[in-house]
Amino acid sequence: MAKMTLDELVQQLRAALGAELQAVILYGSAAAGEHLPKKSDLNVLVLVQSLAAEAITKASAAVRAWVEADNPAPMVLTLDEWHGSSDIFPMEYADILERHRVLFGDLRTDVRVDPKNLRLQLEKEAMSALLQLRRGALAAGNDPKTQLALLETASSTVMVIFRALLRLKVEEPPRDYVELSKKVAAATSIDATPFVQVVWHKRSEQLIHPAEVSGVLSRYLAGLGQVVRYLDRYASS
Repeated sequence: MAKMTLDELVQQLRAALGAELQAVILYGSAAAGEHLPKKSDLNVLVLVQSLAAEAITKASAAVRAWVEADNPAPMVLTLDEWHGSSDIFPMEYADILERHRVLFGDLRTDVRVDPKNLRLQLEKEAMSALLQLRRGALAAGNDPKTQLALLETASSTVMVIFRALLRLKVEEPPRDYVELSKKVAAATSIDATPFVQVVWHKRSEQLIHPAEVSGVLSRYLAGLGQVVRYLDRYASS
């Protein structure tokens, strides 16, 4: 059975929600040209005028079909929520505003992100990513397959953190993840090599040999730890 496409999702949401539907937005790696089949998600933002229980029921069939096609459920916000939540989700908002493709309607890009809010969430998310990867590394032991899976999963989050870090410094983040890693490395004095290696591996451009995985993971953890310390000093300054 053919999987549900983005166009079909939009058509079904329009049929279900009618005038309540304000916008359907593709964001993230797929909108920026970094989508990797079977490795990257198709992230969709849905903006609605309001979201009563009746509207949720009407849209549920479309969303269920989208999820059954191995996609994450769309993020659904009312217009009031979209305009009022940039202070608590500044990293996500900054990423959506910079890397998106309008599938239907209007994103309402008058929304702005406060650098103070961005700095606070960025430090928290970087520390959370470090702790999660460290926890996974301890549980994985010396199993290269599990270690690689950890690195591939962590890379998506780390690239979001890297983009936010450059935005905090009022620098435009490159769309290419290799260039992004190198630019962050230059700004924070970390070694870009393990981050670049994981990007190449995910793209199947240069696979990491099983015997090398443990070393890459160790250097990745060290680099991410340095980023956390950089952000802590940045906050103090």
